[in-house]
Amino acid sequence: MDNDRRFESVYSKKVRAGKRRTYFFDVRRTKGDDFYLTLTESTKKFHGDGYERHKIFLYKEDFNRFKEGLDDVINYVKTELMPDYDYEEFDRRQAEWEERRAAEDAEAAAGGGDVVSSPSNDGEGEDKPSGEDNDKPSGEDDDMSW
Repeated sequence: MDNDRRFESVYSKKVRAGKRRTYFFDVRRTKGDDFYLTLTESTKKFHGDGYERHKIFLYKEDFNRFKEGLDDVINYVKTELMPDYDYEEFDRRQAEWEERRAAEDAEAAAGGGDVVSSPSNDGEGEDKPSGEDNDKPSGEDDDMSW
């Protein structure tokens, strides 16, 4: 088996979390045709000096315990520490932003070229985390611009 296959990504999910932070959830294949997850937080640096990345490797034998622990601490914060907080607020903001962005993109495509999206303001232009496990060819996922 060649070395490129070692870090083959078989499934990816990109979650935007505001203007400067993005999470990447990638399912990877090992040499032995086993699977594991990489969870990457990518934060844009303030002065445009690239991205800071933090990565967790999660193996199949830990999936259930990890998910149970994560669910437990999230529920604790939501029910015990901050029960009155509106956790859907940011989902609504993101949906509104995506709708505006789609309308601007449609207008620009229709010839209304006055609309300009700024990469520094909307999170676009963020690169897929770099390194040895960044083997996804550009354009492989139409819905994700790495």
